[in-house]
Amino acid sequence: MTHVSTVICTRNRPDLIGNAVTSVLANTYRSFDLLVVDQSDDDRTGAIVRGLAADHPNLRYLHTSTPGLSRAYNIGIRETRGELLAFTDDDCIAPPDWIIAIEAAFASARDAEMLYGQVLLPQSLEDCSDQVPTLPIEAPQRLSRQDGFRIYGMGANFAARRSLFMRIGGFDEMLGGGGPLKSSQDFDLQYRAYVAGAVVLLRPDVKVDHYGVRNPSQWHSTLRSYGFGDGAFYSKHVRCGDLYAAFMLARQLGRVAAREALNPIRRKPSMSAYLRATVDGMREGFRFPVDRRRRLYLGVPAPS
Repeated sequence: MTHVSTVICTRNRPDLIGNAVTSVLANTYRSFDLLVVDQSDDDRTGAIVRGLAADHPNLRYLHTSTPGLSRAYNIGIRETRGELLAFTDDDCIAPPDWIIAIEAAFASARDAEMLYGQVLLPQSLEDCSDQVPTLPIEAPQRLSRQDGFRIYGMGANFAARRSLFMRIGGFDEMLGGGGPLKSSQDFDLQYRAYVAGAVVLLRPDVKVDHYGVRNPSQWHSTLRSYGFGDGAFYSKHVRCGDLYAAFMLARQLGRVAAREALNPIRRKPSMSAYLRATVDGMREGFRFPVDRRRRLYLGVPAPS
């Protein structure tokens, strides 16, 4: 049986972490472990997770004081040993068959190296007037050079073979929450996998519920982070001479601008903050040199 290592990265969410961890531990797959990588400012999260670990020998807790979601992901990769790695967030609830569905998907597609599943709105939040980021997947898909490709996924529900990280490296630590370039670490990893010839699966049967509610002020900040990270992510690959990345950036900006132009008709939340932040992220990304061979930002910004 394939051993699966699951990882939850968390920071300052003691009100949510217990439910997230408990949901993963309740999975019925027979060979898995769970590592919680905590970057919290106090020990409330640690106390909760250590309390659960007393009854679950397959649960491990690790605290690090260095902030950054991509750093936490990379720690999770280094500190686990499973052939498959599965990731979810501290504000998500995984069903008991989550790991079974992930393992089955990889078993049915031996050439696949990465997988994204659905991130769903819980029934209890269906009447919520605030924003909850979700990711619907209507049917199974393969994304690759042969099958066609698009950037599509959420870090709240993804998995990968360990061999992929050995081949292309881990997450870009300048991208992602808590890093200087704010977000899009998952898009960047997916695109680097595509460039390396990997097959990415989209699987509707791999599901988690997302309880990450954003009020209007938080949603505006979230859109800015998304745009900032997207600008930095796309422009990094353009700087590597990647014309397809340039095409995707232009297409993304065109789609968002068209939606914004029709916004008075559709009455959707404004994307103007996203558009402005995308330009800001492109500009900020140029402060960091790029390792073009590995397609990673280097950690020391250029002098102003």
